[in-house]
Amino acid sequence: MINRRHATALLAAAALPVRAQGPQPALKDLERLARAEGKLASVGMPDDWANWRGTWADLAKLYGIAHVDSDMSSAEEIAKIEAEKANASVDIGDVGFEFGAIAKARGVTQPYKPTTWAQVPDWAKDADGHWALAYTGTIAFAVNTKRVKAVPRSWKALFEANARVLIGEVGRAAQANAGVLSAAIALGGDETHLAPALAAFAPLAKQHRLVMTNASPALMERGEADVFVMWDFNALSYRDKIPNAADYEILIPSDGSVTSGYTTIINRNAPHPNAAMLAREYIFSDAGQIQLARGNARPIRADSLALPEDVRRKLVDGKQYAKARAVRPAVWSEEVKKLPRAWQRDVMDA
Repeated sequence: MINRRHATALLAAAALPVRAQGPQPALKDLERLARAEGKLASVGMPDDWANWRGTWADLAKLYGIAHVDSDMSSAEEIAKIEAEKANASVDIGDVGFEFGAIAKARGVTQPYKPTTWAQVPDWAKDADGHWALAYTGTIAFAVNTKRVKAVPRSWKALFEANARVLIGEVGRAAQANAGVLSAAIALGGDETHLAPALAAFAPLAKQHRLVMTNASPALMERGEADVFVMWDFNALSYRDKIPNAADYEILIPSDGSVTSGYTTIINRNAPHPNAAMLAREYIFSDAGQIQLARGNARPIRADSLALPEDVRRKLVDGKQYAKARAVRPAVWSEEVKKLPRAWQRDVMDA
């Protein structure tokens, strides 16, 4: 694992120039070249996240591509890719919205535009093809109703409850960062004004009721926290995988939340670049987008898809998203760089 100080310093450093890339191969050539490589190494794309398991199974079945993943935070992914340079072990990663531009600026990515590129909204993609959101998520609460009798349905209620709260690795993981932003929005702040959220989290840290480990099905199964703050698709997917699923209610906080997304980044020094580009191609295809939806993520091409009814039925009631708003990525990508220091100062050391 790369320590917090190193990861933060890395992302805050001056941007490096992006190396020019050659033209991308035609799809039929890409499939042939990817088959010949036969391997794909990812970071931050574990089986249980947004049903990546389904994507890897399809790539193996359709193209004979074997896959391995090392799970890590968005900051750690970028740090690893840059540290390895030409001695690369990583082909592709999946990072939070705000980290896409950071990865490009660091010069660690190469572009690839899938054939469905025109159906990806302009706000959700880099004009040159270095990054593009494949799916979106909204910050939700996964509440253990066996341990919390009065279910908090808002951030205000959560902070007033005597609950143990899992927020994740703030400053390193996009999900945790978005959780802080979601709280700020609910409490009257925004991307440039996180103080209300920091002030609200500080007492939890002081009372040892704040868990800064990223959520997982295992942590939910054993009740590591009373309330897990996480993306809706992760909350739904993790609940599906645990034997005590009935213990958890998944809800969107009624006083405010934030919707963001995740983008693949292809390592400029990828050892299997064609397999990485084909993976992105598949992820943005109809079949790939439906695989993400089966992991309860909202596909970026949702308006162009006919989702299976069984997939639609699993999702949180759309009425709960009334107070959720989209992150402002241009602002957040800059402001989030300040979060690690502010979190340490105003929450952990308060």
